[in-house]
Amino acid sequence: MNTNLTPEQLAKYFDHTQLRAYAAYADFEKVCGEARAYGFAMVAINPVPVALCKKLLAGTDVHVGAAIGFPLGQNTIATKAFETKDAIGNGADEIDYVIDITQLKEKNYDYIQKEMAAIVEPCRAANVISKVIFENCYLTDEEKRSLCAIAREVRPDFIKTSTGFGTGGATFEDVALMKRAVGDDVKIKAAGGVRTLETTLHMIELGVSRIGSTASVAIVEELKAQ
Repeated sequence: MNTNLTPEQLAKYFDHTQLRAYAAYADFEKVCGEARAYGFAMVAINPVPVALCKKLLAGTDVHVGAAIGFPLGQNTIATKAFETKDAIGNGADEIDYVIDITQLKEKNYDYIQKEMAAIVEPCRAANVISKVIFENCYLTDEEKRSLCAIAREVRPDFIKTSTGFGTGGATFEDVALMKRAVGDDVKIKAAGGVRTLETTLHMIELGVSRIGSTASVAIVEELKAQ
């Protein structure tokens, strides 16, 4: 296990998350304050508080990330594209969007590719990082590999295991499958259920470049205590 990381280096892997529907302003102040103090890569939030969090994180290198079509992915392409551009306009540095799982189940791969491009292209034009959420708990391995193949064509910055709101989160097996499928062409984000230092370090060993977690502070503190 990679224990050569410093707490500061480990912190840069984390998208520190506050996506609960009932989050209050105090919760966003807390998540941004923690991100500022620990130097996390990003705060992962829903689109409405993007402008607030951008203001709270002014003067830092912590990114503000908006979740699009979240958490079900059951929005039209036009809606997701608008939501993406709106979030970017409000200051989002990163976009994490959920695919339309129904279209994937129907093997409508052209739709999936068109949808991915509709989010990735405005992100690329605005120099904003794009991430595609698979929600692997609902997918077969064949469906995961099909998504990876499309991602290799469209080239989002990241593919991502989960929303954290499905029936399951990131697994070592899924991360390994995704890494085999995309190689170094697209980066991987593990999200959902990553709550310990041991799990985090193994995910990094498997090739993830980002980790979405609500337990980021506890995980970094666990490394500091060693």
